[in-house]
Amino acid sequence: MSGGREGRPGPGGRSGVDGKRVLVTGGSRGLGEQIVRLLAAGGARLATCARTPEHLRSLTASLSAEGHGEPFTRALDVTEPELLERFVEAAAERFSGLDGVVACAGGARGRGIEDAGPQDWSLTWEMNVGHTARLVKAAVPHLRRAGGGSVVVIASISGWKPGPQAQYGAAKAAQIHLAASLARELGPDGIRVNAVSPGSMLIPGKRWDRMRTEEPEAYARFTAELPRGELVTPREVAQVVAFLLSDASSGVSGAHLPVDRAQNAPTPGGY
Repeated sequence: MSGGREGRPGPGGRSGVDGKRVLVTGGSRGLGEQIVRLLAAGGARLATCARTPEHLRSLTASLSAEGHGEPFTRALDVTEPELLERFVEAAAERFSGLDGVVACAGGARGRGIEDAGPQDWSLTWEMNVGHTARLVKAAVPHLRRAGGGSVVVIASISGWKPGPQAQYGAAKAAQIHLAASLARELGPDGIRVNAVSPGSMLIPGKRWDRMRTEEPEAYARFTAELPRGELVTPREVAQVVAFLLSDASSGVSGAHLPVDRAQNAPTPGGY
């Protein structure tokens, strides 16, 4: 992204996403929130959804207070196809089109293979692969009318460096393959599709942050296997996403970009 590490405009007064109309699923917390914040700081016009209205209201108030304007938001569950499709249509109508979408919402249900039931596998698939496919399908007409655009699929280290749980890793691997397949299918329309695989991320209040404060010895053992002894941050992943949404990445499609500091296979739970 031409605006540098913090998403600020470059020497020409514009960032790589300035003015772009982008929809991000799961954008109220964690990695999704960092993606939204970075894009907003870069001048993008944003739409985002999440399940919890309070989190969306907090995000909107914060961005507005920082002078980035208010994103178009809607509380919904991305596994409900009709709600997601309506949101895409509403965002495209609000912005008179779309230039990019980011499939960031995701998650997992269940534990190991002996404990995970059919519903765990089904829900994990729907949260990741199903939601991504529906998002892209709904966005394609709007991206096509804009002359092309960029789709970024947030996969995971678990999708290419196998580790428990299998249902999560399998869904994330499918997302990586889905991105590559869609890049070929949608390329003639000028639509680029790429996958980004974060490693284990240090997100305030989440698993690894809690381990760092509550189990410092276990956290030290965990991070010792990373070459720098540090987990990747959501901000670092968001910078890669912003690059893929920008025109600077116009020649990149069908790619899988790991952002994991050369981490080995993840421990149970993914990132």
